[in-house]
Amino acid sequence: MRRSLVPLLVLVLLGGAAGCATVPKDPVARQQFRANNDPWEPLNRKTFAFNEWADRVLIKPVAQGYVKLVPQVARDCLRHFLDNLNEPIVLGNTLLQGRFRSAGTTTARFLVNSSVGLGGLRDVASHNHLPKQIGDFGQTFWTWGFPEGPYLILPLLGPSNPRDATGSGVDVYMDPFRYVARANHFGTSVTAGRAILDGVDKRSRNIAPLDEMQREAIDYYASFRSLFRQHRAAELTGATQPAKLPSPDFYEDPGR
Repeated sequence: MRRSLVPLLVLVLLGGAAGCATVPKDPVARQQFRANNDPWEPLNRKTFAFNEWADRVLIKPVAQGYVKLVPQVARDCLRHFLDNLNEPIVLGNTLLQGRFRSAGTTTARFLVNSSVGLGGLRDVASHNHLPKQIGDFGQTFWTWGFPEGPYLILPLLGPSNPRDATGSGVDVYMDPFRYVARANHFGTSVTAGRAILDGVDKRSRNIAPLDEMQREAIDYYASFRSLFRQHRAAELTGATQPAKLPSPDFYEDPGR
């Protein structure tokens, strides 16, 4: 449900961002401005500050409570289960990208983890030479040659760009479990619950790295932008272990 709002959010932000940044006249500053690919930086910084506030007052405290109350083994089982639910999205995108070997690995992972792995509670596949693959529709757009567009911070969803934000919306409709839930009249509650659990768990796994990054960064916004781009660049090339991005859950897409 949360990512079905992405295309609308993109349109709202694109409309509000028009004319909010001015290209510097100084040649060096102009070169850096273009390298950052962040013409909407003033608006992005405001949205980033809002996301930080939401994280500070709600998301991080909930994640900390989750760590204290739920044993590590249970948290790991939940992570494996949620990742397993995302495998059909990964499969669809790897097929659309022509990555048939990755598609085969993803299919095998889903079958093994859904059966021997007790519905995905255990990641048996990774221990049997079937590594987790990466595939989302933003990556599919990239494979097809679509430009990413400017850097973009979405409210609560975090760093992205128009191509990936639109791709996230497409991924929602590729998810077969969404239709299974709707057919059983649990569409909204199941989708929302899944998104919240996924978010809290991923945020809980990045409490220390984010705290350290925020303490040490001279410009937290710029540091986060740089790290996000490194992470995403690795994902786009199909790396199975991209550079780690310490980020709240809502900065992630379902098929990754």
